[in-house]
Amino acid sequence: MKINEKYHLTYCTNIHAGGNWEETFTSLKENVPQIKSAICPDKPFGLGLRLGNTASLELDQGQLKEFKEWLDKEDCYVFTMNGFPYGNFHGEPVKDKVHVPDWTTQERLEYTLRLFKQLNVLAPKGMECGISTSPVSYKHWFDSEEDKRKALTRGAKNMVRVAVELYQMEKASGRYMHLDVEPEPDGFLENTQEVLDFYAEYLVPTAIKAFGEYQFNPEKITELLKRYITICYDVCHFALAYEAPNWTFEKLKESDIKIGKIQVSAALKIIYDQDKADDIWNTLAKFNEPVYLHQVTELVNGKVKTYNDLPVILEKRAPFTELRSHFHVPIFLKDYGLLQSTQDQIESVLAYLKSHLVSQHIEVETYTWDVLPKDLKMPITESIARELNWMKSRLE
Repeated sequence: MKINEKYHLTYCTNIHAGGNWEETFTSLKENVPQIKSAICPDKPFGLGLRLGNTASLELDQGQLKEFKEWLDKEDCYVFTMNGFPYGNFHGEPVKDKVHVPDWTTQERLEYTLRLFKQLNVLAPKGMECGISTSPVSYKHWFDSEEDKRKALTRGAKNMVRVAVELYQMEKASGRYMHLDVEPEPDGFLENTQEVLDFYAEYLVPTAIKAFGEYQFNPEKITELLKRYITICYDVCHFALAYEAPNWTFEKLKESDIKIGKIQVSAALKIIYDQDKADDIWNTLAKFNEPVYLHQVTELVNGKVKTYNDLPVILEKRAPFTELRSHFHVPIFLKDYGLLQSTQDQIESVLAYLKSHLVSQHIEVETYTWDVLPKDLKMPITESIARELNWMKSRLE
């Protein structure tokens, strides 16, 4: 929905079942009208659409037209998509497979380009659009720095091919679209400095070669690259990097790197208390579930240490000062009994947005409702509506 003529606020539909197109469309029809009714019954409602590869392949021109007609009938529109999870995202272990296939592959490139073509059809005429995607690949799949450099090089080459395609699409249709790369723990990009390095060492040099046929100078090519390849700032992920939002926003701005989308999510925060240690560990264990990766980070001597999943620290139960876990918890709750959330990071983002237009696209992305401890679960449509109303009240 449009907020203050500045922001499009939505939620990501990756929370709903969506293996193939029939399942995806059924989920949308069952949930979206109820959520819209609770959020903005008299105004158009924007969606952050998630299409897996199978659903996207099945969405031919006839079905695409039918879906667009349904969106119009329901007074809904699509302005952003989540192109990170390629395959199944519910009901079975996903873990590091969320990165499969990564940006070194033709499959990831073709999937992303197909999504952009579909988004160009679905979005309202003239509206800026974006698609979030994975941070190139997953660090634990590579044994050496040389293998990692090769993967970054291939990933940059494929992302730049998307940038060239988006440039051509904008020239042809006037539609501005961007690829929003989403840093996260244990991804190739997981903090601000890694983002800056990826642009400087991989994306920009690759773009200068790829855009060569247009006979632009390097400065113009760099400008185009940064227009079409932007960052998806996931609040939870940068909280896990222990980086203050205003610091990250200013660093990216200094390098002319744009933020295409802000994903609003909260991580688990665990503060150690020796007197309650057993209870804290037992409470945290309730969040140990087998579907998603729940990386844990700890700030040690000024550096972030990352554990690749929650069971790693639950097994050791070693003393600590503060831990943060990549478990998207409801954004409207600050405390969970003995545990907390990084809601304060969201509040810092909101404070910054009062005087800085970082991005027009804001997407709430709590996708873990199915795997939350029982005492935190509510009906899904109520949960989403409550989160959106929480954000809406603060943006207004």
